[in-house]
Amino acid sequence: MTSNIKVRYYISLDVCIGCETCESVCAFEHDDRPNIRVYRTSLGVNIPVNCMHCIKAPCLEVCPVGAIYRDDEGAVIIDPNKCIGCGMCLAVCPYGAPRYDDWLNAFNKCDLCASLRRQGIEPACYQMCPSGAIFYGDPEKIIGDVGKRFAEKMLQSKIFGEH
Repeated sequence: MTSNIKVRYYISLDVCIGCETCESVCAFEHDDRPNIRVYRTSLGVNIPVNCMHCIKAPCLEVCPVGAIYRDDEGAVIIDPNKCIGCGMCLAVCPYGAPRYDDWLNAFNKCDLCASLRRQGIEPACYQMCPSGAIFYGDPEKIIGDVGKRFAEKMLQSKIFGEH
């Protein structure tokens, strides 16, 4: 199942500073219609919410017309020409990522900047995140990077007595 997953995407919320850069650069890249959204929680903390391009993507499995597919790198994509707007993708998405786009007359969500990736350029949110909270790339490298970051935090906690 994961053999066609060449890249992964992950947001480390413990590192995110809530600056909204990801949303702004996504809006710039996608004609002022961002696919990542930053929400202010009841505690006043800004949290980015985005499609995580799940390995076992429920949206892909539930789409009744096959409008959702994986591209060559494994990103989960909605084809607006096939989408009938039924909303099943939104109903099953654990992140609430798909949004109805009136301009497209179909559901839409993050495509990991497909137009940039076709040019060999990484997704804009990943490139521009000032805190390094967004991980993108080889799945094994991301797992290692996230693990290393966690180990560093544990070490700091042990050394400096932070809990």
